[in-house]
Amino acid sequence: MLIALSVLAAVIFLLSGAASLLALAPMRERAAHTGFSVTAYRGIGALQIAGAAGLLLGLTVPVLGALAGAGLLLLLAGAVITHVRVHDRGRDLAPALVCAVLVAGYLVALGVSP
Repeated sequence: MLIALSVLAAVIFLLSGAASLLALAPMRERAAHTGFSVTAYRGIGALQIAGAAGLLLGLTVPVLGALAGAGLLLLLAGAVITHVRVHDRGRDLAPALVCAVLVAGYLVALGVSP
């Protein structure tokens, strides 16, 4: 269970982070919609990639996985707050919420109480 959650979450954050870091068109549009600069969005992408790496490293060094999971939950809390601030609903807010549940599940499987 831990391996599946770790790999799934890592893939999601790696892909999303790479898209943000590369400033692909959809990510530039999201940055503009939420009031972030492309540079800030690239920073968020770098944090997502670091978090993904931490989740995978957590399979061998659990404390790194716990720290990465906590960091990603903070990042996702910021995403939810940002979406609420710009009055997003439903499909725009759902990915952040689903990813938060996924990361919380990873932390529980790792043996950490989120």
